[in-house]
Amino acid sequence: MSKLPKIRIKLVSWDHKLLDKSVNRIIDMALGTGAKVIGPVYLPIKRRVFCITRSPHVDKRSGEHFEIKIHKRLLEIADYTPKTIEEIKKIDLPEGVEVIIKTI
Repeated sequence: MSKLPKIRIKLVSWDHKLLDKSVNRIIDMALGTGAKVIGPVYLPIKRRVFCITRSPHVDKRSGEHFEIKIHKRLLEIADYTPKTIEEIKKIDLPEGVEVIIKTI
């Protein structure tokens, strides 16, 4: 019997609480189908800072800074069954969570 490749799932969101709930839903689903889950692996947070001047003219001292933190998690599913793949396709995740699925 040949060894199946692993499924690598990368989740990206700006809301870390929403991201953790989504990761837990995927883990529960995978464990329920008998698959082995590796992770979640917390990847580095990307921080983007935007500087916006309040004044419509030249006054550079009057500015505001805004930031967005982008959180990432990585899961690997090994020893999966066809039922696991069907459940991954059917899973409904909330808005604001980007999912990238690859096989390795």
